[in-house]
Amino acid sequence: MPRLGLHYDPAHERHDAGNHPENPARVQAILSHLQQVDLLRRLVPVPEREATDEDLRLAHQPSLIDLVRRTEAMGGAWLDPDTVVLPGSFAAAARAVGGALQAVDMVLDGALDVAFCIDRPPGHHATPNRAMGFCLFNQVAVAARHALTRSGLRRVAIVDYDVHHGNGTQEIFWTDADVLYCSTHEYPFYPGSGHWREIGEGAGRGATLNLSLPAGCGDAEYLAAFDQVIIPALRRFRPDLILVSAGFDAHLADPLADMAVTAAGYEGMARRLAETAAELCAGRVVVVLEGGYRPEAVARAVELSVRAFLGEPPAEVPPAEHVRQDVARLLAAVRHLHGLD
Repeated sequence: MPRLGLHYDPAHERHDAGNHPENPARVQAILSHLQQVDLLRRLVPVPEREATDEDLRLAHQPSLIDLVRRTEAMGGAWLDPDTVVLPGSFAAAARAVGGALQAVDMVLDGALDVAFCIDRPPGHHATPNRAMGFCLFNQVAVAARHALTRSGLRRVAIVDYDVHHGNGTQEIFWTDADVLYCSTHEYPFYPGSGHWREIGEGAGRGATLNLSLPAGCGDAEYLAAFDQVIIPALRRFRPDLILVSAGFDAHLADPLADMAVTAAGYEGMARRLAETAAELCAGRVVVVLEGGYRPEAVARAVELSVRAFLGEPPAEVPPAEHVRQDVARLLAAVRHLHGLD
């Protein structure tokens, strides 16, 4: 059975803007649910770690690091209508990044096969020099760059299934050939980027793969996107490690989006990633929590994802449905653009 680790750091609780959708209840619901279904005891604790400024500079400009630290020292402020810095926010964000780094090291050292980082605030909207979209620092981007400093590691893939496009991750790796960034997201939607024709530039041309899905897509469309595009792209790229920006806000119950994925759909995506990782990179996967704003729905989806990575049989099976014709055409266009026909 795969050795699966869990990172959680209570420092996230100090980053709390009250009546804000990105709040501590998201993580508390996940941990409580995993305890109730007797999964928590089966997961190996990943030790806490705070990312240093040197770590953060792997993906961010010093100006952003200084802005978050200075804003906190002044008592906190809103950086944009969605994104706030409060007393305790810097440590919460830096320790979320540190948890991802610790998880990567444990997976690459062979102590774990898979690690889940149940931390907040999320990160995939944070660009090199801007915090936005609830995100202060980009955990998965820093983790990818950190992984590539390891001896013998040449390629890292990032699979992002948050309902919002990870514009920050895309920008950070836009010209990099050694990081494959694949994103499924609702389009057009916040933050406005991620059209399927956005594929990277220079050495990174073709290493950015966007599946800009229309509103209303559910399990059939998401699983088809994995089967027809993402898994073939991973097989061609042959990563040494797969990182996952796991947003659960494409769930049909989520209040901030318009998709219709169920817990069974998330389980299906996790199972496909586990099987592909076993084929390509000795099963090495690190999952980082991004969005998801209906706590009970996120908790159930995380549970089924964990069970998939543990190799358990499917707990739920998505109903057989036909893929929407507009999505089928999109998938065909993306396959052709990226030479996956």
